Amino acid sequence: MLNKNRLLMMLCLVFVLVISACSGNSTSGNSANNGAPEQSSEPVVTDVVPSEDVEVVNENPNATPEMDFDMGGRTLKVVSWWDMTIGEDNPDSIQRKENLEALKAKHNFNIEYVAIDYGEYQSKVVASLMAGEPLGDIVRLGKTYTVPTLVKQDLLWPIDEYTTNANVFNQKTTNEYMQYEGKGYGFTEDQSSFIAGVYYNRTLMNQQGLKGLQDYVNEDNWNWETFIQVAKEANKDTNNDGKLDIWGLSQGGLLEQALYSNEAGLTNGGEQSLEDPKTLEALNFISSLATGQFIRPTEGGDWTEPSQFFRQGNTLMYVGAGYEVEGIKTDMADYDIGFVPFPKGPSASAYHTGEALYQALTIPKSVENPEQIMYIWEKINDIESMYDYPSQATLESNYTNEDDINNARIAADGMVVLDHNTFPSFPYWDFLGELTTGNSVSSVVEKYKATLQSAIDEIYK
Repeated sequence: MLNKNRLLMMLCLVFVLVISACSGNSTSGNSANNGAPEQSSEPVVTDVVPSEDVEVVNENPNATPEMDFDMGGRTLKVVSWWDMTIGEDNPDSIQRKENLEALKAKHNFNIEYVAIDYGEYQSKVVASLMAGEPLGDIVRLGKTYTVPTLVKQDLLWPIDEYTTNANVFNQKTTNEYMQYEGKGYGFTEDQSSFIAGVYYNRTLMNQQGLKGLQDYVNEDNWNWETFIQVAKEANKDTNNDGKLDIWGLSQGGLLEQALYSNEAGLTNGGEQSLEDPKTLEALNFISSLATGQFIRPTEGGDWTEPSQFFRQGNTLMYVGAGYEVEGIKTDMADYDIGFVPFPKGPSASAYHTGEALYQALTIPKSVENPEQIMYIWEKINDIESMYDYPSQATLESNYTNEDDINNARIAADGMVVLDHNTFPSFPYWDFLGELTTGNSVSSVVEKYKATLQSAIDEIYK
């Protein structure tokens, strides 16, 4: 589909051509007056839309004005745990690469992309920042060890004054996810969001005569209560041997999903929030999943067991991430796989997806001229995209059902970032284990609230 700006420009040009054509026809030799101008009661249009008016359609008031500077042959290093070299795999990437080449010539710089293995990434980049010798001019950092730990030590430039161009920069990244004390320290040109939700076996659902999960979404009735109802209804003993052979849900322990789907969290800035009503609702939901005895029981497998259960074709729902869909569909080629957002909690206003290990690009404080680097990054990525929405190509290649695509987009639009992984001293997995082994929520909260606050204070104070 055409980009809106392109469409408006084309309409303006068509209008100009139509006016020109009409003006030309008014002196046609086919007139009844043997070549004399034909008289008309309609007013003659003499003005066309000025060219500058067409330009206004594409004007971006938040774009940084053109800057003129010479970087003296400097090599900018971009560090991540993957190679961020711009490819030529789609028209958007080609535009970015062309922009980069033009900028290199104009501002006299080179660029190098440095990839460091994920397993040693954090220790290496943090050590380099602490030593005042960063590995790059633009360095990808995880929020969990950046906000507030590194920004409190004044190791990174605040960059929010350079990220107002929403055509380039993801505004949530700088103004929400990577914020500390009113300043933004992270940025990204990636406008997409982490996608997670409920994958379901549409073939199995139809075979068992179950109400469609999409129907619940359409009715705005896809919530924790209906989620549990569906899981229970799908549990069936189809061969009457006294044992279930069809299951509704492949896993419990969905604490992060419960938190973000109820717009809750274990922490709120520098304070624990275990006793917040929204958080308590999420904790009670997890407890009910664990003690309800309707989830497919473990067979002693590892963390991949729920996904493997789902791939067997006899489990209706699996809660997973967007990056898993290609493998799931490959392994389940004989099944129709659907996707819906994780159901809303009772205090939620919308569907959400969540990320507890968020990451973004940063500029170390010892790097000179951050305004020039941010300008270059903006101008590289300030393109007129051929796509109508973020991740369009990926979603349309992974999903053939329009409802599934819309559900993924809805979930992504509501992405939130959870902060509990910021506090390494908090025994998160022990906390979750007690919630899922039958202990009362009130006793678990009472046991862990001081421990969580202590872990937070260790980082904030």
